[in-house]
Amino acid sequence: MASVHESLYFNPMMTNGVVHANVFSIKDWVTPYKIAVLSLLYEMSTTKPMALLDRRRLNKLILPIQQGPDLTLEQFLKIVEECCLRMVNAVKLRLFLMADGELQDMEHFFTMLPNAFSDSEAFKTSVVGLFMRQMLLAYNKLSFSQVYKLYKSLQQYCRRGNQPELSAEDMELTSNEDPSADRIDKDELDTASLHQSELRSDETRGPLSQKQAEYFLARQAYLLKNDENKAMSPAKLQDELNNILKFNPDFAEAHYLSYLNSMRVQDIYISTHSLLHYFDRLILSGGEGKSNGDEGYGRSLRYAVLNLATLHCRFGHYQQADLALQESIRIAQEANDHVCLQHCLSWLYTLEQMKGSDSVVLTEDSVKIAAHFCLPYLASLGIQSLVQQGAKQGMPANKLLDALRGTDIMHWKQSLSELIEISLAQTTSIWRMYGKSTMARQQAQLLLNMNSLEPVNFGVQQNNTEAFAVTLCHLAELHAEQGLYAVVSDIMKHLKQQFPPHTQHAKLWMLCDLKIQFEKAMNDGKYHLADPHVTAISALNSTEGLYRKAQLLKALNQTTKASKILKQLQQRCEKSKNTEMIIRMMLASAELHWDSATGFATAVPLLLQALALSRQHNLQSLTSETLLHLAFTQLMLGIPEQALVLVQDVLESVLAHGSLIDKGRALLLAARCHMALAGAAAQEHRLTAVELAVHTLDEAAVYFSQLDCKERMRDIHYLQARLHHSLGNISQRNKCAMLFRLLDQELPSSGMTVVNRL
Repeated sequence: MASVHESLYFNPMMTNGVVHANVFSIKDWVTPYKIAVLSLLYEMSTTKPMALLDRRRLNKLILPIQQGPDLTLEQFLKIVEECCLRMVNAVKLRLFLMADGELQDMEHFFTMLPNAFSDSEAFKTSVVGLFMRQMLLAYNKLSFSQVYKLYKSLQQYCRRGNQPELSAEDMELTSNEDPSADRIDKDELDTASLHQSELRSDETRGPLSQKQAEYFLARQAYLLKNDENKAMSPAKLQDELNNILKFNPDFAEAHYLSYLNSMRVQDIYISTHSLLHYFDRLILSGGEGKSNGDEGYGRSLRYAVLNLATLHCRFGHYQQADLALQESIRIAQEANDHVCLQHCLSWLYTLEQMKGSDSVVLTEDSVKIAAHFCLPYLASLGIQSLVQQGAKQGMPANKLLDALRGTDIMHWKQSLSELIEISLAQTTSIWRMYGKSTMARQQAQLLLNMNSLEPVNFGVQQNNTEAFAVTLCHLAELHAEQGLYAVVSDIMKHLKQQFPPHTQHAKLWMLCDLKIQFEKAMNDGKYHLADPHVTAISALNSTEGLYRKAQLLKALNQTTKASKILKQLQQRCEKSKNTEMIIRMMLASAELHWDSATGFATAVPLLLQALALSRQHNLQSLTSETLLHLAFTQLMLGIPEQALVLVQDVLESVLAHGSLIDKGRALLLAARCHMALAGAAAQEHRLTAVELAVHTLDEAAVYFSQLDCKERMRDIHYLQARLHHSLGNISQRNKCAMLFRLLDQELPSSGMTVVNRL
């Protein structure tokens, strides 16, 4: 028989180094590790008196150790020891009796192995029985020289504590299948040095059977989808995949896993290369000359082009994605493949959304067709996309939530847990956008505490999806708005553990963390700390970065530069139809008008425009903020009565759903309105108005102190000192004046005083 090394060079099935035969034609072979597993199974069957809990643990261990890669003896015994200490000693004794004895001892073990299971029905039908019969068949087909080399390998395995790296020639075996099947070549055995699991070290790579290889790939692919944090690191996994593809370039599943792994690190070259090779190999292995229909390489071609389109969408290559989608649609129409056409339509409206175009008509058509062909998943995604677009266009919340409630019923009926998560995360985002922070927190807690999700394979709970990342980021921002930075730190720590920096959803918490740190630095008046955050935010989101940069420049009194950036931001937001950012940009521009020579009057039209836009889109939080800006403008224009009316209109909403900084600003503005009215009031009403202003300032000071907002506290103490002076409270006046002086000496002069700042 020719050696496996020789077959690498004289394989008639090879052309230009590419193997066209099935490299995994052999199903299983005998290794020292497999002998250790057989010893465990033999001892379990012959040891009758065993604790029920120990037997249960061992039964749960059988399938993983059969399907997983080969382990060293030390690793194997450690796993067994965790289940049953007594069994470890029995297995170790049997292995060392064979290793320290003679060749006939190993031969005797394989001879008496079937006797322990001969009377058991499980030997004929169970996974354990199938595994043992495969091992016996593989062992019986070995020649004497191969048996001798296997025995020597067993001795090294037991004495050194780790598995020797067997040469392919030593392990030259025959297939367990029909003898006429494809003969074994070097690639069939060198695929054994594939991938290592988390339990193996680099030095213990051994041959893997077909089942072990499939188990490894399926496990890593599933972990990448559901719990990326528990999967192998990108570099380590790619190294294992390269080992697979080095000796088996036609292994299609390995190419696809390489594609998924490359997407984790945003590697456009390797991901495109792997995706194309995956479908090439899939067509070569599964095609039977069919260009149409539901089977054959015609179907593979359709979905190959569709996957290529999604890849370009992911990297923002919209023109290439559009061309790939049109090609996929054409092929699907020729094949009359309605399911593929529906997937294409779903990605078509997604692509239009990415470009910033109106895709409502396409989305509605997609939902109707998906419902017609009974595709609930795609129909639900379309409805959720319509809800998202409706929220941006200002649709009332009741209509949007009714639509989501209808889809939720379908999700629970169909057990679509992934869509349930997306729906709850989207509801959280909608309430947050509308300014209902209490409802947003409630929906976030519903998702995080939902106990009805089924645990998926490999002990993974579906808590590493994008929906959970979005919800946790919302919770972090909501807690930061209330000044609970210790809680924010805990949430961020959890996010960093669940979504490490190399994972695809890590960008969400990175941006969230940077925005929180920026707002905290701005509230503290530490602008030198806020500047680095602006650069980092711009790297993740250019629009958010421009807005934060304008805020920082405005705080530093660089109004000209801030105005230029706001104009640039306005052009970008109008193009992308980002209504929320447009309103924020208008408010920032109005604040620049306050500091300009044109005065407060020029800010009124801009604020009225922002107010109309926020009310049109039902953005309550921005509406309240705009009314506060308008009230401050009226106060500065000498209309305190109208300003107080506006403040009182929004005060309830701000205190119920607003952040601490918004609550403090609203109360501070209300106190200033009372002060202005007290100056023009009659003598009998003046004292009451001043006392009301003092009480309101005390409430505002509570909110600002929780945020440790020293600049605002300085303004509060200044106003309190003046009010106590007018009331004749000398001791309180001196106390507030001293606090003001301490803060004024500590803080740098910003040029923005309580007179011209909201």
